[in-house]
Amino acid sequence: MSDPFIRTRLLVGDKPLERLRNARVAVFGVGGVGSYAVEALARSGVGTLHLYDDDTVSESNLNRQLAALHSTLGQRKAEVMAQRVKDINPNGSVKAFPLFYLPTTGDQVDLSQYDYVVDAIDTVTAKLELVTRCYTLHTKIISAMGSGNKLDPTSFSVTDISKTHSCPLARIMRKELRKRGIDHLKVVWSPEEPRLPQQPIQTEPPAETVNRPLTSARRDTPGSISFVPAAAGLVLASAVIRELGEF
Repeated sequence: MSDPFIRTRLLVGDKPLERLRNARVAVFGVGGVGSYAVEALARSGVGTLHLYDDDTVSESNLNRQLAALHSTLGQRKAEVMAQRVKDINPNGSVKAFPLFYLPTTGDQVDLSQYDYVVDAIDTVTAKLELVTRCYTLHTKIISAMGSGNKLDPTSFSVTDISKTHSCPLARIMRKELRKRGIDHLKVVWSPEEPRLPQQPIQTEPPAETVNRPLTSARRDTPGSISFVPAAAGLVLASAVIRELGEF
């Protein structure tokens, strides 16, 4: 009988794979970080995956997101990733939910059904809501901190948010979680200082503006590259897989 997970089985044995097969994991946000986390979870044999994201594939996603291809432009990312997961592991269960997770939509999701929640959301408000609800329900969660404007994929690691530094998103999350009585959260983070994004090159740009670092509101749109969010997503997934598989 064929076994698509034979190489994993040779490494960790039967019992961890059985635990992964029985696990239920939700991934919120399937962009640059989340899509790679989803893929690793699927290829590790996680039996049930629920993918939450209402965003659609755009051309600017092509440089770093697994769901992004010219053939998928305009399609919902969660649905594209769900089809990919089905193709990887037809015996597993995967569902796509076209939902932006926010305080106003949080009641639509029963987080207590999951063995683990993966937070790969971009917005602070949504991350805080998700973490707070998981904390109340005693549902395990791991949260991705900032990967935008960074170039070193080797700097990502898993730690408690109380031990992070140099990451603007982690700093905000730490402060806001403390206000909610939450002092600990497992996170994937990088101590690399984020760079300022560069001025996009236009058709006929003024000579003095080309490739000059921005200091305006455009800094809110981070730069990104293929391998950094991918690395963060794989580190994130590895923590979930090893804890669920108990190896």
